[in-house]
Amino acid sequence: IEKDILDKVEWVEGDILDVVSLADAMQGVDRIVHAAALVSFHSADRKRLLQANRDGTANVVNVALEEGVRRLAYISSVAALGRTRAGGLVDESKKWSETKSNTQYAVSKHLAEIEVWRGFSEGLDGVILNPSTILGFGDWHQSSGALFRNAWRGFPWYTEGINGFVGVEDAARATVELLFSDISEERFIVNGDNWSFHQLLNAMADGFGKKRPAREATPFLGEIAWRMEALKSKLSGRKALLTKESARVAHSRTSFDNKAILEALPDFEFTPLEEVIARACGQYKEAVAKGSLAP
Repeated sequence: IEKDILDKVEWVEGDILDVVSLADAMQGVDRIVHAAALVSFHSADRKRLLQANRDGTANVVNVALEEGVRRLAYISSVAALGRTRAGGLVDESKKWSETKSNTQYAVSKHLAEIEVWRGFSEGLDGVILNPSTILGFGDWHQSSGALFRNAWRGFPWYTEGINGFVGVEDAARATVELLFSDISEERFIVNGDNWSFHQLLNAMADGFGKKRPAREATPFLGEIAWRMEALKSKLSGRKALLTKESARVAHSRTSFDNKAILEALPDFEFTPLEEVIARACGQYKEAVAKGSLAP
């Protein structure tokens, strides 16, 4: 965040599982963006995922209604639309179905969306955004930032899975434009483009001046790898770097349609992923050089 903007931000510490802190934060507030969530592909985090994503969202909705907040923009995820083994193109009309392809994270975000739709039915105004995997500068020790760190460290493996990706600045801009629009009780997929993980990791390696990954991690190897990681995790007590869910997501081939948001916001344009990745790689390199980010 630019310093002149950062200086205007009033930071309020709170907890979405603490309704008192939420009520204090929403005093006199007209519009809110709810983006707080836990992201995990570890089965042991199932309870925490439900608490943070489902229960926390229910609290946000309830307090917003009580405090007279007029409008809510909820940052969900394309995961909440559900995945199918067949893959294909997914748009906003896709109906949730209970399948083994859905991760626990996806289930928790789907249940969170139900709470938001309840809020809309009870008088809250707003929209739901379903961003794909968000790319940009940040903490590269967690979430999608770890993809950049792997590229920086010369990770040699790739998959041919396909997924949607979007720049963080585009996701933020779409949120603001929808928050201050007259559009209500609709959902929008926020997706810059659909790339294979191979193409993505190549672009990241190029951005860092590193060697491109050259070894394909086939689905068969992925099944072996997550089992080995699970065993190492049990023996060491540390969280596995690769889980059953994350391994299978890396091999799924799902694309996401961004036509609806481009029609709703005619002046909105997505930044090409090549530019998103090049900019983020430059920011990561600068942060490492300054010592503000551990490699």
